Amino acid sequence: MTNLHRAMSAIALAATMTAAPAFAQDAAPSGRDSHFDGLYIQGFGGYSAQNKDNAERLKFDTDGDGSYDNTVRTATGADAFAPGFCNGRANGATRAAGGCRGDRDGAEYGARIGYDRRMGNFVVGGLIEGAKTEAKDAVSGYSSTPAGYAIQREMDWSASARLRAGYTPGGGALFYVTGGGSYAKLDHTFTTTNTANSFDEQRNGKGVWGWQAGGGTEIMLNDHMSLGLEYLYNRYTDNKYNVVVGQGTAPATNPFLLDSGSTRIKGGDKNFDYHSLRATVGFQF
Repeated sequence: MTNLHRAMSAIALAATMTAAPAFAQDAAPSGRDSHFDGLYIQGFGGYSAQNKDNAERLKFDTDGDGSYDNTVRTATGADAFAPGFCNGRANGATRAAGGCRGDRDGAEYGARIGYDRRMGNFVVGGLIEGAKTEAKDAVSGYSSTPAGYAIQREMDWSASARLRAGYTPGGGALFYVTGGGSYAKLDHTFTTTNTANSFDEQRNGKGVWGWQAGGGTEIMLNDHMSLGLEYLYNRYTDNKYNVVVGQGTAPATNPFLLDSGSTRIKGGDKNFDYHSLRATVGFQF
């Protein structure tokens, strides 16, 4: 069973155990037409699970043309990164020194404010949301020096605006789909065991645009309070961050310098994407 599946089971069980006593106490919400109609606020917490990207690698621009399609080669023409790449953060200069620490899924939390319009059994609305995830994504490479190189990224915060549309069979429950745009600040970290070259990070901590899509269900515990479960797929385009490798104390025959005097490094996956499973608690005004 994957981490995402375990998280889904745990959150679903918690929501069920929480909702059952409330239904017993309240008998049921009044079923009034104003459920899911008007202003509401919600808080949420859950779990972020990343896509598996085992084939990810570092990419290089050795000739300065802006295309990351080069191979870093030694003075003899050999591939300087023949030892290979791995998904995760390098633990040392070689794979044998500890390999790579895998990507980290993590907790997710935030809050939102939204407005729904109910038309019979159909509901349409929109929301604005702020969120934070503890998930971390990294990729590493090993050179024949030997040396290890790793780029890791994580989200500082995100702000999203989404629409949602759903169906309420009896007033006390809503089943919906949702989607929209999002803006996030991603922080990058570059680490290496190479102490000869210089390394200059470019465009770190910049905002990136993305989108979200998913769905969920929401149950009214009484005329104002609700509990819910929600799934979202999140994708942000993150292809600007790179690291410029300079000479430092390395000789002119250094593989990073042979083509143009420097090399740019970036991660091979231009998207920072992950799955979210959240439990929500809301108040409808």
